[in-house]
Amino acid sequence: MRSATPKVLHKALGLPLVEHVLRAASYAEAQNTVVVVGHGRDQVIACLSASFPSATTVVQDEQNGTGHAAAIALSALPSHTTGSVIVLAGDIPLITAHDIIGLANLQGGVAAAVLTAHLDDPTGYGRVVRNDSGDVEKIVEHRDASAAELSLTEVNSGVYCFDLALLRAALSQIGTSNSQGEQYLTDVVEILRSQGHTVRGLVTAQENIMGINDRRQLAQVGTILRHRILDQWMESGVTIEDPASTWIESDVIIEQDVTLLPNVRLTGKTLIQTGAIIGPDCSLDNTQVLAGACVVKATTKDAVIGERASVGPYTYLRPGTILGSGAKAGGFVEIKNSELGPDAKVPHLSYVGDATIGEGTNIGAATIFVNYDGVAKHKTVVGKHVRIGSDSMLIAPVTIGDGAYTAAGSVITEDVPAGAIGVARARQRNILDWVLRRRPGSDSAKAAVADSGISSTPSEGH
Repeated sequence: MRSATPKVLHKALGLPLVEHVLRAASYAEAQNTVVVVGHGRDQVIACLSASFPSATTVVQDEQNGTGHAAAIALSALPSHTTGSVIVLAGDIPLITAHDIIGLANLQGGVAAAVLTAHLDDPTGYGRVVRNDSGDVEKIVEHRDASAAELSLTEVNSGVYCFDLALLRAALSQIGTSNSQGEQYLTDVVEILRSQGHTVRGLVTAQENIMGINDRRQLAQVGTILRHRILDQWMESGVTIEDPASTWIESDVIIEQDVTLLPNVRLTGKTLIQTGAIIGPDCSLDNTQVLAGACVVKATTKDAVIGERASVGPYTYLRPGTILGSGAKAGGFVEIKNSELGPDAKVPHLSYVGDATIGEGTNIGAATIFVNYDGVAKHKTVVGKHVRIGSDSMLIAPVTIGDGAYTAAGSVITEDVPAGAIGVARARQRNILDWVLRRRPGSDSAKAAVADSGISSTPSEGH
């Protein structure tokens, strides 16, 4: 991967590769889950402790092969453990729960089952050799295969289900007589067959066993995962007008009758409720959009958009923003750590930070909530059914009472009582003939003379 990040922690559609595998495995409802770590172990362990705290991690200090790794994993299981054990690779994020459960069911009553696939180009993969009855005879690594074996297209995925007791016994018998000098888990298959046990093979789709070895393959897997998720949501009753420009990560939840317009990106734990319309041109991260809301050309993060609320266009909702039902955050509006009550509106060209805005209040255009004094943030409270005049500045901490007004162009530094109007601006004065005196001969001066019919000679005085 040419990266300081361990391969299994590289992300596909918002989740580390190993997390995709563990999520699929969780449907098998195993009693114990063990993850073998080696390179970058500290990073991997930290990730798993946050996302899969029930998983046990064990360290493979020396990379002595897959058989060695399996033996280390088994050593972490309670001694009385019985039943079956499923072995998975951490870099196959397209593996499905259906594959894993199917493999476990196939293994029931026999020694082992192997997940396989037929590849158009099997180069580099271990080949699956079957006997006349269709059972798996052995698995041969590519570098150790004969010419006849290399002609086979059925390959080993590296995913197995074993009888636990038989696996323990077979692992003690595998050697290192191969080109890598390692203990191959694939040798267990041949050992079990030599003892008269049956090993079965379950064929899955080629893409399901795709492993990751470089950034190109990571992108290919991401594309496949993206299309799977899009198909899932469309089958569930979500309208996606342009799947080619729509990105939905794994943890997003979308209810029926949601419409996603072109160029929409939904990430994190975003929730979109029934009847909402998202797009075009939206990026929503960890955002809740409640029923019937409309979001257009907006970027949101860690925000809540209430029922029938409207957002956009060109709007930025930052963490801590909560819009009540029917509220509006309009064009070129930025809101941070603030709550708008039901039907409150910030229609255009405004910044709201660290504020509470009451029901039915309207914030006029070009209003700034001045919340930061260079050291600390301060809160502004605006009551119900308030009218903030355009181009106002509210210097926090300040409170505007219910039903109050502020005059356009005011700089409000003191509380405004309920029902009052706050006016904080200098009285206007007009200086006659200023242009004729200070800008004689300019286009402005000529226009003034032509419009008013005044003499081009400025009058005396002010």
